[in-house]
Amino acid sequence: MNKSLFPEKQACMKHPLIKPDTVEQRLYQLNLAGKALEGSSLVVLPTGLGKTIIALFVIASRLQRFGGKALILSPTKPLVDQHAAFFKKVMTLPEEEILAFTGSIAPAEREKLWAQGKLIVSTPQVIENDLLTKRISLEDVSHITFDEAHRAVGNYAYTFIAEKYFESAKNPHVLGITASPGSSDEKISEVCQALHVENVAVKTEKDRDVRPYVQEKEIEWLQVLLPAEMAEIRSYLEKIFNDRLGTIRKLGFSAGSGKYISKKDLLLLQKQLQGEIRMGGDPAIFSAMSVVAEMMKVNHAVEMVETQGLETLRKYLEKLDAEASSNSASKAAKRLMDDLYMRKALYRVKECDIEHPKLELARKIVSEQLEENPDSRVIVFTNYRDTAEIVANALSDAPGIVPTRFVGQGSRHKDKGLTQKQQAEILDKFRAGEYNVLVATSVAEEGLDIPSTDMVLFYEPIPSEIRSIQRKGRTGRQQKGRVIVLVTKGTRDEAYYWSSKSKEKRMLNSMHGLEAILTPKAPKKSSELSDFEGLSCISELKLEVQEIGLKEIGSENRDENEDGDNNSLADSRKNGDEREEDKNINLERSSDENGKKDGNEETDGNVKERQKTLVDFGAASGESIKKSLRIVIDHRETKCGVAKTLDRLGMELSFVALEVGDYVVSDRLAVERKRTDDFASSLIDGKRNLFAQLSDLARVYEKPVLIIEGEDLFTSRQINPNAIYGSLVSIAIDFGVSILYSRDEEETASILKVLAKREQTENKREINPHGKKSASTLAEQQEYLISSISNIGPKAARNLLLHFGSVEAIMRADTEELKGVKLIGPKTAARIREVLESPYKG
Repeated sequence: MNKSLFPEKQACMKHPLIKPDTVEQRLYQLNLAGKALEGSSLVVLPTGLGKTIIALFVIASRLQRFGGKALILSPTKPLVDQHAAFFKKVMTLPEEEILAFTGSIAPAEREKLWAQGKLIVSTPQVIENDLLTKRISLEDVSHITFDEAHRAVGNYAYTFIAEKYFESAKNPHVLGITASPGSSDEKISEVCQALHVENVAVKTEKDRDVRPYVQEKEIEWLQVLLPAEMAEIRSYLEKIFNDRLGTIRKLGFSAGSGKYISKKDLLLLQKQLQGEIRMGGDPAIFSAMSVVAEMMKVNHAVEMVETQGLETLRKYLEKLDAEASSNSASKAAKRLMDDLYMRKALYRVKECDIEHPKLELARKIVSEQLEENPDSRVIVFTNYRDTAEIVANALSDAPGIVPTRFVGQGSRHKDKGLTQKQQAEILDKFRAGEYNVLVATSVAEEGLDIPSTDMVLFYEPIPSEIRSIQRKGRTGRQQKGRVIVLVTKGTRDEAYYWSSKSKEKRMLNSMHGLEAILTPKAPKKSSELSDFEGLSCISELKLEVQEIGLKEIGSENRDENEDGDNNSLADSRKNGDEREEDKNINLERSSDENGKKDGNEETDGNVKERQKTLVDFGAASGESIKKSLRIVIDHRETKCGVAKTLDRLGMELSFVALEVGDYVVSDRLAVERKRTDDFASSLIDGKRNLFAQLSDLARVYEKPVLIIEGEDLFTSRQINPNAIYGSLVSIAIDFGVSILYSRDEEETASILKVLAKREQTENKREINPHGKKSASTLAEQQEYLISSISNIGPKAARNLLLHFGSVEAIMRADTEELKGVKLIGPKTAARIREVLESPYKG
């Protein structure tokens, strides 16, 4: 290899919109940027090799040539802040024209900022909401970058934004960037379709023009043996599982085809049973559903003991035990916890103080790493929050290790999540060295730039190739990195490890196939790269590279992969005899987890077009009346996909705070929408107030409608079917509410459009949202009054009222008396007294 092609001191890019001496000039990045500028593109590049730099080149070129705005979408607030800081550092645009949009900025303020911004970095949910509510328009946006583009599937906000962009923009152009688009042709093509991609460009660490910039990454697979005590507990759980499997077979059903029954097999069986429930009322189906629910719980417990350890398993079994003891417990939960072997397992877990051998091995590995290099940064990935806490506590006992736990925002059972501000503070302290070990769940997998991380430890393998690649990409960015995967021998750890490895290999082969097929039929000249000064040297370098046999750096020929397989699609394309089966690689839109049906696509080198659905035909047929059809939506419904589908159907949407109902289609007809799981939960959770909502709906509107959305009404919470039927009868007869059913959000939207057309076009009714909730009961008003003091929660308010008996007695209580109430600590008690005693200063 001619080393003179890659001088030690690289030149920097020169462009009117890029600050001098800030961005290194790399040939492979320019090559990818050039391809991206030929048309809307998906660029696949390993983590740490500058996907954001490629986006910078494309954005600078598009802004200079076409003006308008550029938009960068990234999935999380930390990534948005990271990108915004980078672009402010390297671009010559005034800082006030480079803006970061997140949900923390008020909608009205975002509308003002949008008008002044030139480059906006945002989370996709914010842009989606602003598009739905017509606060912004994408008409003048000349480019959108979709970061972590593999998320552009199903109902994720990326798909809606891309659709609206290509509908409204004068000169649309898209760049999707990712390190891991997916392992199957179907998944990758779904991303391409969603983003209207015309061109796919792939680089790997093995490509010759990339190799000089790749830091060595050492990957180790370390095995441990499951201790005898843990194997004994697993055997109890397996006996329960096998017993329930026998019951399922006696009922006439089967799960899986092999000896090992996976979670996927159980989910497929559950889906089959749900389908049969809708077809008829055979009691055996309901019994089987209940047994499957037990099997899924036991299967999860087996995974805990094999891959996590007894402490994590203990917490899980205690949660199941508490659930089985509650008044709202399902028969499945009670039956499971009454099982003799489950009682044995729970007893042994509490009695046994042995820890999973992974824990000691993790402590040893991290200690040795930090002893050899005290400035190291280490990330330990775990699948579960409980395990993250256990690992962080275990590491904190070792000298020289300063760990911290890094989890998502959502709160779980007795486990409060981290706010975005807390996450940002932890990452800053990790970069600065105040913490040297980050024990993280999946929230740290994507995109975060922590260059000094030189070791990543997988506490357990994961079967997802996307997540595996993202985790590995956290190390080896600017220096040599280590990846260590801990595997418990003879358990599902091994299956997960080989599964992700196989999927990664398939993904690479699929990407090369799509790269060969998805190239413009008449490639445009990438003249936009001429905006960058001093690129004549690049042309010369390309010629020199061609002379030494590379033939256009990194485009067609690639190294053979580690198993010696050649890229047959690229080879056949090069030889000019592309085979028909290669030409028609599977580009059909795949079924996603939400059960969307396959759509057959005409590939012909372009996956931009997708098969029309009923919603599309509804949109087409509604062209002549869409201006007259309007619907008022409760602002909280913007988070679901119904509003997006209604927008696609051509409905005029208005978002307001509705006190009664979720959707209003006329002066007399309003709709309450409930997903099946929400509906079922409301029957056993008095706080959900479904019947109070429907009572208000029926009181205020002449034609109240309830839409129940989903296909698992009788199976989502293992409630006796008779209880559900009784509730439905009561809603229809006692409340006079019409009940309609839909499979998913799209079908709900189609129903709403039919209702709107009937009311507004056929019956000439006007829209008139009205009505207020019924007045709260005295107890609810008392709880509200107390919970407003010091911002304490409703549980604490109820505890105070139960303890003291009245609002007046609470007002008279001193700090010590207040502290005696559950959930009221010293700070809260002091704050309550401060609010009550402090003089009002107006």
